[in-house]
Amino acid sequence: MGRRQLLGAAGMLAAGGVIAACSDDDATSGSGAGDADDDAEMAQGDLPDIEWDMATSWPLSLDTIFGGAEIFAETLASLTNDKFKVSPKAGGELAPPLEVLNVVEDGAVKIGHTASYYYTGKSPVTAFGTALPFGLNSRQQNSWLYEGGGLELLQEFYAEKFRVIQFPAGNTGVQMGGWFSKEINSVADLRGLRMRIPGLGGQVMEKLGVNVQVIAGGEIFQALQTGTIDAAEWVGPYDDQKLGFQDAARFYYYPGWWEPGPTLEVQIGLGEWEQLPSPYQRAVEAAAKAANLGMMARYDAVNPAALAELVDSGKVELRPFPDDVMQAASTASEELLDEIAADDSDFGAILEPWRDFRDRIQEWHGLAEAAVINFAAS
Repeated sequence: MGRRQLLGAAGMLAAGGVIAACSDDDATSGSGAGDADDDAEMAQGDLPDIEWDMATSWPLSLDTIFGGAEIFAETLASLTNDKFKVSPKAGGELAPPLEVLNVVEDGAVKIGHTASYYYTGKSPVTAFGTALPFGLNSRQQNSWLYEGGGLELLQEFYAEKFRVIQFPAGNTGVQMGGWFSKEINSVADLRGLRMRIPGLGGQVMEKLGVNVQVIAGGEIFQALQTGTIDAAEWVGPYDDQKLGFQDAARFYYYPGWWEPGPTLEVQIGLGEWEQLPSPYQRAVEAAAKAANLGMMARYDAVNPAALAELVDSGKVELRPFPDDVMQAASTASEELLDEIAADDSDFGAILEPWRDFRDRIQEWHGLAEAAVINFAAS
């Protein structure tokens, strides 16, 4: 069995578990009859055949992040007996990579796969859907979204603001700090630096004197190689190596404090969503969860070897960000969040419970998990 088949099988098993769990919950709550009707409708072939093209923000060459969209599509087709098919398209094919939410909102495209923090210019609330600086890692983000009320808050906001519904559908795990053409020995070395970095992390970098630019993933290499920018962050070793960043910049910094657990989203126009039969809606939710699981597992499997290859190549110098950079970034991050909350009541309404959740779960993980990880790594 190949990698894609293995991922697909894992995704389908995960999705099947999700649907079974939903059915158990509904049966307990007295709504099992509706599930039985859904199953009968699916079995009898009464559901419509639907085919949608999916706009994404990703280069086709990245089997990890674009692969998340593929896992979603494969799982959805399997769960609906190939009656509901979604075809993911590379960034730029249906829409510019950083405008996926815009075209879904406008109805030009029915479904998209993107990172919500690309759209903080529309609303800073979108950052919660991907990552906040010094925020939640992938497990903590999933816990906040699925069990901490985060997804309900975001879906309510998206529906009201954009007429869009979104579901977590991928996570890269904690990212690297990026590729730099020169060493960063202190905060002073950041001043005037031209760096590709989106989201609230970019706004924090601006506070530290960086000239921030937002560039689609497929355009980063050329910008680095030609000197249009001095530094860039993307994801991590596997994706970065595939895009060739090691041939455009020497210094590879860590950690990506602005993206400790960035989530990707499936976004669907609310009008389209409301017209879907309920079995299809349930299948979409299950397929998104399968993509969320499958993408994270894939990144954790491929990043270690890719990092070793980069370091062993002799082209790359791996460096941690200096302590003063980390401290300055942490302080600036909290200041930025407070400033945004003061200006945007929607952001502030989510920030308060998000911070409470962050503080509680990080205390727990710091006590239990960090102790084990630090010992094992020592």
